[in-house]
Amino acid sequence: MSRAALLVLADGRFPAGGHAHSGGAEAAVKAGRISGAASLEDFCRGRLNTAGLVSAALAAAAALGVDPALLDSAADARTPSPALRVAARRLGRQLMRAARATWPSGELDALARAFPKGAHQPVVLGLVARAAGLGPEDAAYCSAYESVSGPATATVRLLSLDPFDATGVLARLAPELDVVARAAADAARNVVDAGVDALPSASAPLLEISAEAHAAWGVRLFAS
Repeated sequence: MSRAALLVLADGRFPAGGHAHSGGAEAAVKAGRISGAASLEDFCRGRLNTAGLVSAALAAAAALGVDPALLDSAADARTPSPALRVAARRLGRQLMRAARATWPSGELDALARAFPKGAHQPVVLGLVARAAGLGPEDAAYCSAYESVSGPATATVRLLSLDPFDATGVLARLAPELDVVARAAADAARNVVDAGVDALPSASAPLLEISAEAHAAWGVRLFAS
């Protein structure tokens, strides 16, 4: 295992397409739910403990070698919003392209053939971590971090928020990110014996509703 591979995978400059998505922040800004650093922190905390936890557990399970087709179905079941399912598959497809060029893998090739339009991004992320020689905790950390770093970065652009303030939000959330990543990895290990029903299914209905509204906007800065 090369732990340095985690730095490459989690780097915001890794060409996985995340820069085009706000993780729900654009809709939240327009609705007034994010107006500055404090409300951004609240938004990210909620996202981390719901959608972030689910995604991190899916990624950790994929890194453990759980059947990605089963995990993809589990991701679908935990994503009620059609708009978010489309976004997750689009991100999965882009991540797959970057990963196959970076860490060639027969497992990645097989997943790309099985899901030509893209598997859910957390499932792809876990398999990418596996191809890079990383473990389930690494995959969980990467996914959990993405769940909050995306909205934080987008808010800098959407609100002209001071980047120092946005980074401070991420730093204050670090202890909670540790907790979520560990819980996600533990849940993933349970999947090996108990099946995908052991995965968390924490929900964030407002994120789902906002995603549907956002998808209908005529003009937007971010795809989701």
